Amino acid sequence: MKKCIVIPDSFKGTLSSEEVCRIVSDKIREIEPGCEVVAIPVADGGEGTVDCFLYAADAKKIEVETQGPYGETVAAYYARMGDTAVIEMAQAAGLPQVEGRENPALTSTYGVGLILRHAVEHGCKKLVIGLGGSCTNDAACGLAAAVGTKFFDRMGQNFIPAGGNLKNVEKIDVSETRKLLNGCQVIAMCDIDHPMHGTGGAAYIFAPQKGADEAAVKELDDNLKALDAAIKRELGKEVAEIPGAGAAGAMGAGIVAFLDGELQPGIRTVLELVHFDEALEGADLVITGEGKIDGQSLHGKVVVGVAERAARKGVPVVAVVGSVGEEAEKAYDMGVTAIFSINRQAVDFSVSRYQSRENLAATAEALIRFQKAFHR
Repeated sequence: MKKCIVIPDSFKGTLSSEEVCRIVSDKIREIEPGCEVVAIPVADGGEGTVDCFLYAADAKKIEVETQGPYGETVAAYYARMGDTAVIEMAQAAGLPQVEGRENPALTSTYGVGLILRHAVEHGCKKLVIGLGGSCTNDAACGLAAAVGTKFFDRMGQNFIPAGGNLKNVEKIDVSETRKLLNGCQVIAMCDIDHPMHGTGGAAYIFAPQKGADEAAVKELDDNLKALDAAIKRELGKEVAEIPGAGAAGAMGAGIVAFLDGELQPGIRTVLELVHFDEALEGADLVITGEGKIDGQSLHGKVVVGVAERAARKGVPVVAVVGSVGEEAEKAYDMGVTAIFSINRQAVDFSVSRYQSRENLAATAEALIRFQKAFHR
């Protein structure tokens, strides 16, 4: 084997995508010392997304001071590649930052907007925002305010809306935001298709894990409906039903409405930014993987996204996973060549999770040894 690409997602709860890359790459170099290994760790837009680009794309780490969910000063960073910035919203509005004080009616994405503004003011023209792990439900109003959008209530007072007072938005002025982002492209990495509001929307599906009880969920959803009406009236945009509008507390909807941004599947964005199609040239094998593969993980997720592109180039794809669930076999019709579970014994995840490194290394070794013998 002359060239192998290792491009996994994390094994959630056990191994980061960087760790998976390191373990598998080390085994390839041990057994096939002459093989060129291209390691590309992948994240879904949540925590760890920026680190993946710093690891895989020779990106520059840009450190900034910003605001957290309640306006406190926090340190954050983004990845810069040429005039492209990759920003992780979870660094300024992530759920771990509000542990023990969760309240999606009050938390804000303003700090995410400050990171975005920093990138734009320092010459970045392509702005990629990872949506995932949020503690907010403000539909990106905080973010938009940080980059110039003005929100006014019925009394004509300018304010920064949060999840609990979105219903007070009467007028919206995006002129400063348009001026700041002139010539820029804003892309949000989004792997869910939930709408902005309704029983399948941001509040009902995600707000409970952010600290909202049943009454709060209803109020948050009503507020999103009111904001949706204001967006239609003030900006002439229909954003509520866009797939992914409900992502990250309806940040998906807000990025489209206020920033003229677009929503893309996370894996598509990642593969484009790391020039995966070019990396496939001359590759003999692609090894990908994730914690569990099943019918749910076949929609816009890493394994299938990688397999579909590799299949176009005729490169076989092996998925190394923690566990194999129902309907996983459908992946074979989507470009995956073979699926291997790292579980070597019939034990519960509560036990096997502590053996993940050893099990992954052993599975990778067996796979590479078989591949080497097969091609001898």
